[in-house]
Amino acid sequence: MNEMISAEIRRFVQEESGNRFGESGERYFDDPLVGFAAADDPLFLEYKEVIGGFHLTPEELAETAEGGCWQPRSVICWVLPITETTRAGNRTETVYPSRAWAQTRHHGEAFNTSLRRHMVRFLVERGHHALAPQLHPGWREYGETPVGIASSWSERHAAYAAGLGTFSLNDALITERGIAHRLGTVITDLALTPSPRPYLHHKINCLWHRNGTCGACIGRCPVGALSKEGHDKRICRDHVYGTIPAKVAEQYQVASTGCGLCQTRVPCEGKIP
Repeated sequence: MNEMISAEIRRFVQEESGNRFGESGERYFDDPLVGFAAADDPLFLEYKEVIGGFHLTPEELAETAEGGCWQPRSVICWVLPITETTRAGNRTETVYPSRAWAQTRHHGEAFNTSLRRHMVRFLVERGHHALAPQLHPGWREYGETPVGIASSWSERHAAYAAGLGTFSLNDALITERGIAHRLGTVITDLALTPSPRPYLHHKINCLWHRNGTCGACIGRCPVGALSKEGHDKRICRDHVYGTIPAKVAEQYQVASTGCGLCQTRVPCEGKIP
């Protein structure tokens, strides 16, 4: 069953027109990575301590799902790697993201939402319950928490639980295809085999956390949101959701632009360094 799910995610990414730039027909995302976590993995309870009590478990999400309460068994996670062409364009930027990066953030994330909905339908049509946490009515963003800006479901933490990567100095997830990507999750009552977590600790893929070298992402941030102490989410957010869209969103013809400077021209851009 794991392979059936993985194959359907790969097929959708490869074939759907929503994963393509309108002008060139090139993809926003390369072939995905897919991982699986058990819905009752103790990590999901630990996240209530690590992130905050507001972070929902798969069971809590299923309890308030449309169509009634059901018992979740698995969390399906995927990584959508941003293409080399788009990453290369963003490497040369120093203040604002490239046009292709901004369009990938806007249109590519719309495609990612379509993938979430598709996988829910795919499972329901086969007699299973399923939900996408990002589209669940219980999803919330919290501006002030002990860990800064956070939400009631973290796709990065779900992907970590599914063995897909570990955390970086800039709070992103470094996967075997690097740090430049989008993430997605679906929770289901279908029992799937959990993926192994092949790491020694939750920050091992980051050179800074591994041995104190690198820190390249610090120099890539144009507003000083990164330091050896970590990531200032408030400064970052003001730039990504305020300054950048005000400057280039109309020019790029998108509503959301992203930034991605600290995810490009760094050793972890497209691999585990």
